[in-house]
Amino acid sequence: MKLIRFGEPDKEKPGVLIDGKRLDVTAFGFDYTEQFFETNGVERLKTWLETNKGACPLVEDDVRLGPPTCRPSKLVCVGLNYAKHAEESGMAIPKEPVLFFKATSAVVGPNDDLIIPKGSTKTDWEVELAFVIGKKASYVTEDDAMDYVAGYVLHNDYSEREYQLEREGQWVKGKSSDTFAPLGPFMATRDEIPNPHNLDLWLKLNGEMMQNSNTSDFVFNIPKLVSYISQFMTLLPGDVISTGTPFGVGLGLNPQKFLKPGDVVELGIEGLGSSKQTAKAFEG
Repeated sequence: MKLIRFGEPDKEKPGVLIDGKRLDVTAFGFDYTEQFFETNGVERLKTWLETNKGACPLVEDDVRLGPPTCRPSKLVCVGLNYAKHAEESGMAIPKEPVLFFKATSAVVGPNDDLIIPKGSTKTDWEVELAFVIGKKASYVTEDDAMDYVAGYVLHNDYSEREYQLEREGQWVKGKSSDTFAPLGPFMATRDEIPNPHNLDLWLKLNGEMMQNSNTSDFVFNIPKLVSYISQFMTLLPGDVISTGTPFGVGLGLNPQKFLKPGDVVELGIEGLGSSKQTAKAFEG
């Protein structure tokens, strides 16, 4: 099943994508919140659709898609989780997962504009596979870890490299500007993606392929990440974990290349659709 949310920002309604059609499932009575996931919402929605699908209104193709889950309690990211990306960044392959947060206020819809931060000269792109936690996770073993995954979603982990690497402190400053976390177009439930460790993913800048890789290049796989992160914090239903980006970011190019107003970024992951953002200058 593919979960979508649609409508104006902060007023999105829940929906599903079935056979290429967008269906409004507002009548189900739950948005895709922490409560939805912790009460086995995915299975309850599947059962509800068996008898109610025919009565669900269609959502027109020109209606905006929002992020496919409501704002999570946490958006945890993993740095340097592709061997070739660590190499292009001039950093050693980590011995343990590198963790950082993105502010959840950065989350937007898949095709919303990217707003380049005020004064930024080094805003960069990063296509990533993210997954959504389905139930409360604390001290999870690797053997049990996949039971805690509700589904998967496309994420562009936009990064301001000056803020991230040249200013003192942690990476979070370079990761959390508004619009820096477009998610979607949909969340695919776990059964839709039999092997998340062998998915092609790509990103284009103004039509030119910049990133083209496969999740088989992970340094740490998803069971390891769920288990590892849950040793340090409780993961709540609906939390998003982003698994890192492959080689081909602007930081790693020679000469380096960063986004400017008018640039168009397109990205996608096998089985998880594609998204497109147009870069615009901060106004205000």
